[in-house]
Amino acid sequence: MADRLNGTRILILETREEAQFSKLLAEQGAEVVQCPMFTIEDAPDPAPVEAWIRRAIDKPFDDLVLMTGEGLRRIMKLARARGLDQALVTSLAKSRKFTRGPKPGKALREVSLEAQQTTEKPTSEGVIEMLGKLDLKGHRLGLQLYPDKDHSTLTGALAAQGAEVDTVLPYVYDSKAADANIVAAIDDMAEGRIDCIALTNLGQVRRLIEAAKAHGSEAKLRIGFERTLIASVGPAVSGELAGHGLRADIVPAENAYFMRPLISAMAVRLAEKLPSRET
Repeated sequence: MADRLNGTRILILETREEAQFSKLLAEQGAEVVQCPMFTIEDAPDPAPVEAWIRRAIDKPFDDLVLMTGEGLRRIMKLARARGLDQALVTSLAKSRKFTRGPKPGKALREVSLEAQQTTEKPTSEGVIEMLGKLDLKGHRLGLQLYPDKDHSTLTGALAAQGAEVDTVLPYVYDSKAADANIVAAIDDMAEGRIDCIALTNLGQVRRLIEAAKAHGSEAKLRIGFERTLIASVGPAVSGELAGHGLRADIVPAENAYFMRPLISAMAVRLAEKLPSRET
């Protein structure tokens, strides 16, 4: 049903998928307040990523674990630039492919590949649980990582199962981007000008808190979170919030960790909070 979010102001923290998210929210009648948080850039030194690609081509991995869709897209971008994309796709087709949640699976389908298995929980713990049921002894396992995360627990668990783990980190975050926008968004929340903040990855939570600390806005951020409904797309974000003593007011129903189910849950909860708004 269209216009379910009429009369609401939704804060989104811009990442790679914010354009689609913003469009979906606007279609439901929301006033979308966008806050650029950081940018995603290719790895500053492409040599290790290219070397990983060439190893994958020369001797296909037995297993491939993709942690993010962005990671595969960045890998394919470099492979195309080096004229290696078709060879890489051919090689990856020979590997068993595992994904942390649905987004890497979508990136695989973009190159006509399919995941053999996807985690029930889109977290590193979910990956460990999924792969823990398999015999990985002696397997060469390609593992795509993402920035700003200590992956030692994951890599240690895989190595303990006997896998030879070959990691690649194909992109980085620009953590200095748009601090002024973040502080302004915190002010809006603290002043009650935002009905709901929608969080779609755990890096957004970390950036909010880091920027607040850097600019002396920690107290305002706490006030803002008290005055504003917090929508979380899934357990990774909710877990990060909990780690900072924060709660998720809104999560998608039935473990559907996607934008549309999140928006549906937001519409229901906001209708309860703002019963007098026009519909």
